[in-house]
Amino acid sequence: MRVPRNALGLVCLLACGAIIVAGCGGGSGSTSQVNQEAEAGKSRPAPPKSAFPATQGRTLEELVKGVVEVQATAKITPSAEAFYAGPNRYPFLVAEKDTKAGTAGKPIDDAEVAIYYARVPAPRSGAKAKRGKKGKAAKAKGEAGEQPAVGPFPAQIESLATKPAFQSKTTTENPEVANVVYSTEIDFPGDGEYHLVALVKEKDGWARAPLGSIKVGEFAKIPRPGEKAPLIQTPTATSDAAGNLAELSTRVPPDTQNKVNYADVLGKEPILLLFTTPKFCQSRVCGPVVDVAQQAQHQFKGKANFIHMEIYNENDPSKGVRPQVRRFHLPTEPWLFAMNREGIVSATIEGGFGTKLMDQTVEKVIAE
Repeated sequence: MRVPRNALGLVCLLACGAIIVAGCGGGSGSTSQVNQEAEAGKSRPAPPKSAFPATQGRTLEELVKGVVEVQATAKITPSAEAFYAGPNRYPFLVAEKDTKAGTAGKPIDDAEVAIYYARVPAPRSGAKAKRGKKGKAAKAKGEAGEQPAVGPFPAQIESLATKPAFQSKTTTENPEVANVVYSTEIDFPGDGEYHLVALVKEKDGWARAPLGSIKVGEFAKIPRPGEKAPLIQTPTATSDAAGNLAELSTRVPPDTQNKVNYADVLGKEPILLLFTTPKFCQSRVCGPVVDVAQQAQHQFKGKANFIHMEIYNENDPSKGVRPQVRRFHLPTEPWLFAMNREGIVSATIEGGFGTKLMDQTVEKVIAE
């Protein structure tokens, strides 16, 4: 699988069996935490649009040049790659920037951020495309900069915190694990390429954080709400692991979302199917989302089936991606799919998510 172009995606995963995702959850029942800040993040609603610079008919380049006052001290990492025409949830992480390496450092859980975009013009008929990824990226950025800026799309903050009983060592003992995820809803008018930038409110003014480009409509094979869910077999603790949960989950301790085979309940009972690998994750959200799902399994006990599907064969990246991941055509992880009693996809979530969104998704699918 590959990680998002601007973060971590799953194309590498599918291409070379190297997925990248981080941390995992699990409940030991203990209230102690090595990382005391792991659950410190608080959910916050998105600021009003009026709190961010208005586009005022400017191009994306004009907007950036007209409002940016300082260099960004924060680095923004997108957490999704699959987008479609219409409304989309756009999740991302914010962290302190390592000024020497330009990499993400300690997570930031209280930033004020808004996303803007401009559509990259479709290639002219007969026009020669530049070769190389860097050349194409530079050309897309330049062409998008001359197009009208659309936005702002202010981001809300979603806490990834769970109750202590559902926190895993993978989450609480990892100082780099995310305790919040940022998200906003962006309505893309149609398929095609879009260039995105973020404006971040710094102490001394507005700063620009580049997000790169996305291709709306690129991943058409991923199951979407309203479509019939693919049929797969998923391993269970009793039939495939002889009770050794560590073979089914890289979470520490292992989660218990493996009691039923997906194929046995598809089209009969609600299903929450989570694709992620806590141990091999670098996106900082894999561990927390397993914790979130583990808590939901307890909360909605008997009302839906919760299944955690690891990414790699035998939990070994060198052995490639599992066939279940390929069957769902996933380019990134984590992914959550909700299937109703009719075997129809009710909802999908790419990237990090907290208990509020998880609960809303479960409530929706069990009501259908």
